[in-house]
Amino acid sequence: MIGLIWGAVRTRTAQVLTVLVLTVLASAVAAAGPWFAYASINRAAAADVAAAPAFQRTVSAQQISDTDGDPQGALAELEAVMRGQLSLPVGDPVTGLALPLAVDTDGVATTMSVAFRDDFCAHVRLDGPCPATAGQTAISVTAAEQLGVRPGDRLTLRDSPNSPPVTLTVVALFTYADPSSLYWSNALFRADRGLDPAFTPLATFETAALARPTATFDLILPDELLRGEGGFPLGAVLREAQYKAAASGLRLVNASGPLLAAIERDRTEIRLGVVLAMGQTLVLTWFAIGLAGRYTGRDRRGDAALLKLRGSTRFAMLRLAWGQHLLPLTVGALIGLPSGYLLARWLAGPVEAEGQQREALLLSLAAAGAVLLGGLAVLAAIEAVALRRPVAELLRAVGAGRGDWRAGLTDLLLIAVAVAAVYQARSSAPGSGLAAAAPALVALAVAVLLARLLGRVADRGGGAALRTGRLRLGLTAVQVSRQPGSDRVFALVVVAVALFTTTLGLTLGDNRARNERSTAELGAERVLSVQAANRTTLLAAVRRADPEGRRAMAVVVDRSSDPPVLAVDSARLAAVARWQPAYGPVGLLAAATAESPGPKPAPAITGERLSLRLGNESRRPVAVGLTLQHEGTGAPVQVRFGPLRAGEQTVTAPVTGCSEAPGCRILRWQLSSPPAPNGYLPPADAGSAVTLRGLTQQSPAAAVLGPDELGDIARWRPETTGAALDIVAADGALRIARDENRAGTPDIGIQVYAVDSALPPPVVLAGSPPTGWRFGEPALTTFDGQPVPVRVDGATAVLPVIGRAGVLVDLETARRIGGDVNQPGEFQVWLAPEAGPEVVTALRGAGLVVSGEDSAARRSARLAEQAPSAIARFGLLGGVVGLLLAAATVAVAGAVDRRARLEQLRALRLQGLPLKAAVGTAYAGTWVLILTGPAVGLMAAAIANPVARVAVRGFTDKWDVLPPPGALGWTAVGLAGLVALIVLGLVGWLSVLPLVRRLRDGVSAR
Repeated sequence: MIGLIWGAVRTRTAQVLTVLVLTVLASAVAAAGPWFAYASINRAAAADVAAAPAFQRTVSAQQISDTDGDPQGALAELEAVMRGQLSLPVGDPVTGLALPLAVDTDGVATTMSVAFRDDFCAHVRLDGPCPATAGQTAISVTAAEQLGVRPGDRLTLRDSPNSPPVTLTVVALFTYADPSSLYWSNALFRADRGLDPAFTPLATFETAALARPTATFDLILPDELLRGEGGFPLGAVLREAQYKAAASGLRLVNASGPLLAAIERDRTEIRLGVVLAMGQTLVLTWFAIGLAGRYTGRDRRGDAALLKLRGSTRFAMLRLAWGQHLLPLTVGALIGLPSGYLLARWLAGPVEAEGQQREALLLSLAAAGAVLLGGLAVLAAIEAVALRRPVAELLRAVGAGRGDWRAGLTDLLLIAVAVAAVYQARSSAPGSGLAAAAPALVALAVAVLLARLLGRVADRGGGAALRTGRLRLGLTAVQVSRQPGSDRVFALVVVAVALFTTTLGLTLGDNRARNERSTAELGAERVLSVQAANRTTLLAAVRRADPEGRRAMAVVVDRSSDPPVLAVDSARLAAVARWQPAYGPVGLLAAATAESPGPKPAPAITGERLSLRLGNESRRPVAVGLTLQHEGTGAPVQVRFGPLRAGEQTVTAPVTGCSEAPGCRILRWQLSSPPAPNGYLPPADAGSAVTLRGLTQQSPAAAVLGPDELGDIARWRPETTGAALDIVAADGALRIARDENRAGTPDIGIQVYAVDSALPPPVVLAGSPPTGWRFGEPALTTFDGQPVPVRVDGATAVLPVIGRAGVLVDLETARRIGGDVNQPGEFQVWLAPEAGPEVVTALRGAGLVVSGEDSAARRSARLAEQAPSAIARFGLLGGVVGLLLAAATVAVAGAVDRRARLEQLRALRLQGLPLKAAVGTAYAGTWVLILTGPAVGLMAAAIANPVARVAVRGFTDKWDVLPPPGALGWTAVGLAGLVALIVLGLVGWLSVLPLVRRLRDGVSAR
């Protein structure tokens, strides 16, 4: 028996190689599946962890402690409790203390914490020594400018106006080395609508005024635990620790839930997507193997008939047939195993965990075994059906008809299954049952129906063409009509092309979705995270680094505002940003700002002294303050006039900090009582009033404010909180008068703000207006902490960075309105695609500290590691293999009847058929299949796309700011059709070429 099998294999080498190629392709995909799944799961988890905000990767225990003069003991006690309750294999925690106090800033109490944190100096850039002894502190550059404090100055903080002061000596200024790092994930150690904390050594907390701080124990969760390696139940451990901490009077802050959920979703979706792609590939493979067995089985009919005549049993004949198939199937599976491993490693990288390697190896062996056993079962079934036929039928050269009622019933059942799959895909549970395979089943239904139609057309059209003398068309139609199994090959080609088109469309759609999301989240091709003292410094530095305004743009993102605010240098927006149509017109904000720029700014103050002409109508002592801001550094400059006597007078005061270009601008006037001994400026009494008539400077001498400026009410606006304030701008003068405070809110100074920009400022609103805007005047607090009315000049559904809810404002306008108020926000610099390294160098040279950089390409690459992209890649692999399976089957169909077709065409040549018609007929039979199959496959994909609701997978974190792109665009259809024609055409041409050569050789020989 073995000799017979080996002889049959040697005799039918082409048939054996066909089954071998089909098995190698299918086994490679099947074996690659488990390796790809594990590697993709690991990479997706790593990408999720890397993209997660820092607070989701840490656990923080917090407790208000009574240190009793021993802060070190309080921290040690907290650490001991948490190590006992939090059973995690982790390293050293980061402990700290924080106590929010208040500091006076120009008469306004501003929150500023006194804080200690382990290894503070290693995570900041210090301008000065690291605080080492009790009472020393380091404050941020931003806080120093707000407070007007320098190294060597004293900083006084209080819990309340009557509480004892905490006095610290500033020894250094700092900037955060990396504000987004895990070290700074605890919000207690960052500014929250106040000033950055003043960091001090632990010994400072031994004083009684700092006896009840909040003690913190921050633990960085290891990446391997977050990724779920080793099956560690991190979520359950953290939940149990929360219950224990609550029972101990501690507050355990754990925000890792969304991150762990995203990792689990990626894991589940990748497994399901890989299994689905493998399943579709296996079904196509078994179908292709079955067709190959059916075509090549014609050569084995004679062997079976002879064995029957010699009295062999059916089982013996079946063993002979199985033996011929077992060798190529086994060899193909063995070749496919390492090929699949290498393919998965190329697509998704290695699997490094030993446990996962063992599981992937076992699963890949099982998958390759399924290909082997399934292929053997299909071929055995085909051989068994053939062996049931009588000897006369086996020896007949002409095959049976196209099919009987059983084939029609099978087609009807397939169509019914496709209808059921479409129903599930369009139901409320589109991911269940047959819905996942709905596109393939719809394509199969279309293929079955059109294959029937093609056969009928060939039947009817062949005879008609021959009767009318169209030999080439008629012979081609007859060949298609009388070739058994051609309808099944046609169906396979249609399904394979449809799946390839769909998977290619989903891959291209996923790429587009990732790119659109990346640019929507960043706003530009590249984005730098920078640190600057204030918005003025940020704007000035960017404009100095890129004076042309084509490569860089200053941006501030305020996510704490309601609604969130994206402030941009609107004049540069069109040149720098990656603007999408969904955002609306790119020039809308710039045009609205240019149309109403507001009053022309007063001349810049560059002198060393100021002279103020005024009239004092107050009954009690009063002083006038003038707050300036340097236009280059944003540093505030205070000028005090008074105490004032009653009546008309001219007072002078020194100015420091404005002589350097470009000088200072006027921010606001302040009406107050004379300063208290501690420097505090109490508000002026009710009934106080002054009339400002002129402001000039000396060294150099120049007029700053005259009658035109002081008498223009459009240039001034009053404080909106505290005591009622009357301002009158008329007759070339500005009168400021204080009324009685009946609002019940604290007096923070009687202030009149200069207006040198559009007011109300124009904004572009994304999404629905906030609730407060629907019943009142639109206003934002992002400018100076107080509600400032705004004018909505445009509306859109979405904006970059802030998404579906927020406003777009002009940064220059915002910083002019805000003045020296340091509102929270993320400072960024957006870079255009053509911005090179020299721009970043220029930004650093202009004084900005670049703390991070991100790009749309880098973010898109991170998203490519998540489940949707991984599934799209493996699905495309299955589509490519399906197309190759169809090509191999076309090759078999074109080559198996080569001898019989050659004899037929030679006989027709002897009867007078021209050589050109004979050659055309030889090509045409295969080319009809090659041209109609891909065309119908593309049509089937286009039908399945809306019918089965094929769509690009959503992102793992459910991000849906922009609508997803279509799953099947013209690019995908055109590219898929071109590739299918090239692959199938090349294979079909090669399969028919020997027939044509022999046909021509036979003619020339005669």
